Amino acid sequence: MKVHIIGGGNLGVSIALGLSKFTTENQITITRRNTSSILYLEKLGTTVSTNNTHLIQEADIIILTIKPYQVDTVLSEIVPAFSNKVIASAVSGLSIENLQSKIGDSNTAVRIMPNIAAQFGASATCIAFQEQNKDKAQVVVSLFQTLGTAPIIDEKLMDAATVLAASGTAFALRYIRASMQAGIEIGFDWQTALSISAQTVKGAAEMLLEEKVHPEQLIDRVTTPQGCTIAGLNEMEMHGFSSSLIRGIKTSLKQIKG
Repeated sequence: MKVHIIGGGNLGVSIALGLSKFTTENQITITRRNTSSILYLEKLGTTVSTNNTHLIQEADIIILTIKPYQVDTVLSEIVPAFSNKVIASAVSGLSIENLQSKIGDSNTAVRIMPNIAAQFGASATCIAFQEQNKDKAQVVVSLFQTLGTAPIIDEKLMDAATVLAASGTAFALRYIRASMQAGIEIGFDWQTALSISAQTVKGAAEMLLEEKVHPEQLIDRVTTPQGCTIAGLNEMEMHGFSSSLIRGIKTSLKQIKG
């Protein structure tokens, strides 16, 4: 497929990198007003342009990774240049209905919420679309399945998906940072502490995804009576480990909803 990404920021670049690494036949174009920081993508076979409409007529999928305040300006520029396209929007707060009204009935609106782990083929990209557009939206689902997982969700959950999947990347990294800091306190240099902490989180996640069980079932395998693991877990919970994470996620969702 020919994929046209409008918005060469962190998310757009992550998608472009992922597609260049994990797919072989897709042709990728990415646009940005100032391309100096992303010209290296050309070495990977990606077309980089300052012109949002460059090659857009040839695109099978157009991906919007722009800021909400840029939507009207960008769409007024690009919509006259194409028809019968699938528009996959990662713009926070932009509903399918609203996007559809802006791009016209000849095009198909799909909402996506990837995260920056797309460049490593490890994104959890939530996708929503109107039922009548199920067949056309399937190309978007298939594309993002190459970059990780691509669960289809109700659009009403898209704001929650932004927090859980996109903001969740930062939350997970903050845990890893704290684990690294603790590793330093107990004797490791920071590089070794970081390596152990990151690999441990990766391993835990892979077990969950592979076995499809509740986290507590795996925790039970690690904890033993009067052992160090249960002592550490209880100490963390006494200081609000789980509750603070839950509050943080709910606070982020409130921020999105205004």
